[in-house]
Amino acid sequence: MRIGMRALAFVVLAAGLSGNAFASGIEKLNQFVATMQTMQGAFDQRIQDKNGKLIQESNGTLAFARPGKFRWVYNKPYVQIIVGDGAKVWIYDEDLLQVTVRKLDQALGSTPAALLAGSNEMLREFALKDEGVRDGLDWVEAVPRNKDSNFDRIRIGFSATGLAAMELTDAFGQITWLRFRNVQRNPRLDPALFRFTPPKDADVVGDK
Repeated sequence: MRIGMRALAFVVLAAGLSGNAFASGIEKLNQFVATMQTMQGAFDQRIQDKNGKLIQESNGTLAFARPGKFRWVYNKPYVQIIVGDGAKVWIYDEDLLQVTVRKLDQALGSTPAALLAGSNEMLREFALKDEGVRDGLDWVEAVPRNKDSNFDRIRIGFSATGLAAMELTDAFGQITWLRFRNVQRNPRLDPALFRFTPPKDADVVGDK
């Protein structure tokens, strides 16, 4: 898939954390995990290769309900829908009419999704380090303890009002940049957002 399993790694990324503007990045991450149960908003995404060349831009909307339920929709450059229903993850590529299904625990692993939409215990899967202030944000670095993770490191940036950005570096040196906007903290969400039924004409592969 064109975004596919890479998108799965940060499908439930979130926003909107109120807290002390002078708290460290780790303190803000811990507060986020402790207080954020649901979230809804929008995102902008850029992917750069190891030489800094821009290779993809996209945007869309997201929602999540911890633990393990999320909806991540790419609107541009093409439509893709990723839904976690608490047991499985469904990735639907509209242009290809293809659905990929994976068990939730296998799909999350040591990923940003585990950090932000998993249970509180998921923080133990990462080595955390404060990275100070950059571009007006407090940053924390999360390095997966599982060496089979899709990413070498994840950086999370917090503003005074909430989670604002993420930077994800993979084993090939590619960096995915995410910026969040129009976020709502702990809104009441329709449970139907986190259910997915494959279209009748779609090809379904994976853990059916």
